[in-house]
Amino acid sequence: MTCACPGGLTGSGWADCTIADEERKAHLTASYISNAPEDLLKAVGRLLTGQFETRAQFEAEPTAYRWIFYRQDTTVWIRIVELSHGALHDNVGTELWSSWQPVDRLVRSVVCCFDQVADTYGESAYRGKWGEHFPRVELEALRRLWRADPTGNDHHEHGE
Repeated sequence: MTCACPGGLTGSGWADCTIADEERKAHLTASYISNAPEDLLKAVGRLLTGQFETRAQFEAEPTAYRWIFYRQDTTVWIRIVELSHGALHDNVGTELWSSWQPVDRLVRSVVCCFDQVADTYGESAYRGKWGEHFPRVELEALRRLWRADPTGNDHHEHGE
C-alpha cells in the first residue's frame, strides 16, 4: 500500500493525494477548509490505541472524500468514499478504493507520506501553500504510538 502526494500542494489551500495497493489506486483532493491532514493522522493514531472503527475526511468543496477504517486484529479495512457533500452518510457515497492492509503498513505509508511532504516543501513553505501549519504535533504523536505498538510489527527493526 502506498499513500503519496505526487501532485503535492497544488495551489493555495489545495493538495492532491494518491492511495494505492497492488490492484487499484484512487486520487483525492483536499482543501484547507477542513483539518484534513490532522484528521487523517489522528484517525490512524486511534487505530493504534485500540479503536476498531474511525474516520477522516478531506473536503474538496463541495465534494468530500471520507476515509473509513475498520480494524480487525492486526489488519484494517480501508474504504475511501466520494460524497457529493461532506455531511452525507457513508452509504450515499461512491466507493473509490478499498483494501485490507496490515495496520503497520497503513501507519508506515501515512508517516512516510507526511515525511515526504515535509522534506519536499519544508514547514515554512507548507504553511505558505496550505495556509496552515504543518501537522508536526500530530505526525510525531502518530510516530510515538507506532513505535510503542506492541502488536509484533516490524517497524522497530527499520529504525522508524
